[in-house]
Amino acid sequence: MLSIIVAVAENNVIGKDNSLIWKLPRDMRHFKETTTGHYIIMGRKTFESNGRPLPNRTNVIITRDQDYKADGCVVVHSLEDAIKEAKDDLEAFIIGGGVIYDLAMPIVDRIYLTKIHNSFEGDTFFPEINMEEWNVVEERKFEPDEKNKYPFTILTLDRKK
Repeated sequence: MLSIIVAVAENNVIGKDNSLIWKLPRDMRHFKETTTGHYIIMGRKTFESNGRPLPNRTNVIITRDQDYKADGCVVVHSLEDAIKEAKDDLEAFIIGGGVIYDLAMPIVDRIYLTKIHNSFEGDTFFPEINMEEWNVVEERKFEPDEKNKYPFTILTLDRKK
């Protein structure tokens, strides 16, 4: 299974200046719990914004740079090659950024979508989701608290067969 995991603002913003805009520790815990032990596939800019390989996961970086090296990571040059690298994982995750999400949307089986109930200024966007192609299989709502400034909903969407 190939899945996307993403946090998206109401206006489809996912980032600005190669960084996350919001801090939602509860959503970060969801990300970690969901992806630990799996392959995570990302573009080079997403990897560089993390600053290091994410622990307890196989980090696969997609880049056009044939000479790119990243210690502790698998470097490939296409989404197809990244998917081949992760073929033995029961569920591999696309974790960004915008270009990689665009490429992956037509072929993923599941989306773990954190919808942040606020709009933000940004320069990176998630593609529109045609909800006629997806079933909502789980929905969890979270209210703001002392650590999580914004309300958000975590949805699990499975592609309709």
